[in-house]
Amino acid sequence: MYDVAQAPPSPDATTALDAMVDRAAAAVIKTQRPDGHWVFELEADATIPAEYILLRHYLGEPADLDLEASIGRYLRRIQGDHGGWPLFHAGAFDISATVKAYFALKMIGDDTGAPHMARARAAVLAHGGAAAANVFTRFQLALYGAGPWSALPTMPVELILLPRWFPIHLSKMSYWARTVIVPLLVLQVKKPIAKNARRVLVDELYLPKTTVKPTSKAADTKLIWTVGFNALDVILKAVDPFWPKGLRQKAIDRCVAFTVERLNGEDGLGAIYPAIANSVMMFAALGYPEDHPHRAIARKAVENLLVYREDGEVYCQPCVSPVWDTALTVHALLEVGGEEAEARALEGLEWLEPRQVLNVKGDWAEEKPDVRPGGWAFQYNNDHYPDLDDTAVVVMALDRARRRLGVLGYDEAIARGEEWTVGLQSKDGGWGAFDADNSYHYLNNIPFADHGALLDPPTEDVSGRVVSMLGQLGEAKDSPRMTAALAYIEKTQLADGSWFGRWGVNYVYGTWSVLCALNAAGVPHNAPTIRKAVDWLVTIQNPDGGWGEDCDSYDLAYKGYRPAPSTASQTAWALLALMAVGKVDSDAAARGMGWLQANQQPDGLWGQELYTGGGFPRVFYLRYHGYPKFFPLWAAARYRNLKRSNTREVAWGM
Repeated sequence: MYDVAQAPPSPDATTALDAMVDRAAAAVIKTQRPDGHWVFELEADATIPAEYILLRHYLGEPADLDLEASIGRYLRRIQGDHGGWPLFHAGAFDISATVKAYFALKMIGDDTGAPHMARARAAVLAHGGAAAANVFTRFQLALYGAGPWSALPTMPVELILLPRWFPIHLSKMSYWARTVIVPLLVLQVKKPIAKNARRVLVDELYLPKTTVKPTSKAADTKLIWTVGFNALDVILKAVDPFWPKGLRQKAIDRCVAFTVERLNGEDGLGAIYPAIANSVMMFAALGYPEDHPHRAIARKAVENLLVYREDGEVYCQPCVSPVWDTALTVHALLEVGGEEAEARALEGLEWLEPRQVLNVKGDWAEEKPDVRPGGWAFQYNNDHYPDLDDTAVVVMALDRARRRLGVLGYDEAIARGEEWTVGLQSKDGGWGAFDADNSYHYLNNIPFADHGALLDPPTEDVSGRVVSMLGQLGEAKDSPRMTAALAYIEKTQLADGSWFGRWGVNYVYGTWSVLCALNAAGVPHNAPTIRKAVDWLVTIQNPDGGWGEDCDSYDLAYKGYRPAPSTASQTAWALLALMAVGKVDSDAAARGMGWLQANQQPDGLWGQELYTGGGFPRVFYLRYHGYPKFFPLWAAARYRNLKRSNTREVAWGM
């Protein structure tokens, strides 16, 4: 099924498109920071701001009533109609997020008899009570004496001493799991209790008898592994008091050394909130005073994640995304073209280029010790954990400026970025986000891993991005690494024609990434794989001309696309995908561009409350505030440029 080609745009339509692009470009340029970079808010769910409040009270810090009131307003506003808190805007009730939000609001003084608290409490009890929350929530409760330590699976701190060949090893887990778990190992063995000066507990969230047991959100649990690991947990609990003291202290010291090496200054351990907060609590549990350099810098890293909104609300971000935001905005402005946009894009590249990690062999080197470093991280600083997605996008932006604008001096950065990226190709031909071959799926059966996000296996969206980079840099389609990558992409296409998107919601995101890759790799646009994907995109287009997809696409069985109201970012992804494979003149593309034109706001940008970013499928979602800004601009500028070209071909990887 293909669309009928459209007639050339009328002069009035061209003028309107120019005006749309110019207004959006001007608005995006205004958001550039003085040093040349862009960074937009990165919002998750109630969990992180609630944990921030609880952290302050765990540490016994002086009360900041204004700050607590501002976070409280934020938490109350995002409470769902179901009485609890969802994992994304307008999402379903989530018991773990609700328990934390309720606890935080009670901690800052909300009356438990208030309507919003009563509704939340009733919802928690209806879903099995606090005992049915996930492992990390039960851990938080145990730190306050608000839940038993016995309700937690045992992860002995000695885990960090195991050899790499052992089936359960930190290097076999994802970077985010690694950085979150290491300080937790110390906390679990120390079992500290929060200072909690207000003596707030949540006994009312427990049922007299537990009727609902916590369940795993992992998509690939196997009964034999689950039974085995549960039996192991029983054994570990029994022998825990008998670990040799010397061995235990050695393990604690190793955890501290691991953390200190990766503190990242004011960016914190792993540059993600859960790991940073856990490191602060670990230092406190080990007796480090508040002014100890390690504890103080980690605590400052937490504070740097706060967002103070103009409406008086405050929330805490899970991390920040300056490299990602800057690289994608640069692509959009290079697409816009013209003196002002290109000058601002080059300022962004000048900020990005020196942030390449060239001298640190991060955790990825456990699997690939012979590969030289050369990647970019997602955050301001995270040298141990650069990622393949950011690196591919930055390399493509540098190369684009080099070839289109004749910019000199980027050759070495591009070469090192390509070298590091291809060096982390996994055995199946694909790429994960931070590590190669991080596919130890049996680990998702560990009781501690009930969030189902312990691993970082190759995914279609990241693999597509790397293939786009290779294609843009001139990699031959029949080279061994490109052949393996294209085979991976072909085998992961779903029956309906789409591809899964791990880091964006979801099949629209994955399909955009892969179609750009196939175009860059030189796959003919009439290839069956591409035709099938185009048909799928056309089929799911909303009646209003836009595209939307719900986060529920990430259900336990990955059953496929779930429709949602049109969003600016998902509409832009679909348009970029269609244009990559020669469909700029299609009716679907015209209708999609019509939706963007109709929904552009007076400030030149687009609004979007719905979440279209992926953190951990089924567990953690992200609202990238920059997505409805630079992606629609990028799509609109490309549409305009292709309509004016003779070839209608996209020359770049993205």
